[in-house]
Amino acid sequence: MMDQSSLRGQVEVAYAAWNAAFNEGDAKALAALYASDATFLPATHEVIQGPALIERFFAGLFANGLTAHTLDLIALHGDSSTIVAAAKWTVQGAAPDGSAATFDGVATHLFERQPGGGLRLKLHTFN
Repeated sequence: MMDQSSLRGQVEVAYAAWNAAFNEGDAKALAALYASDATFLPATHEVIQGPALIERFFAGLFANGLTAHTLDLIALHGDSSTIVAAAKWTVQGAAPDGSAATFDGVATHLFERQPGGGLRLKLHTFN
């Protein structure tokens, strides 16, 4: 088991990059944070494989005006090759009547360490 503060720091850096790409509405940059064989399981119950389809999914979300995404770490576990993290997420959007709304839920992330030391998402699911 790795030092918890080191794991936390690595996940916080990955979450900051993810939030930045999301909040810039950059589906391509967001998809680049996923491993080439990543699996993404959104609340829609789709099974999405690989960065190209992940990019398409997020491009659709951005078209709906979602912004101000945050990830707040709840728990994490890791070793020398992978980190599993759970987070609470929030995002701003519009309610069906057009008024401003906040949406939230929880997410699970499986990060895979990269040769340069960074992390890429291997598995991501949220509700």
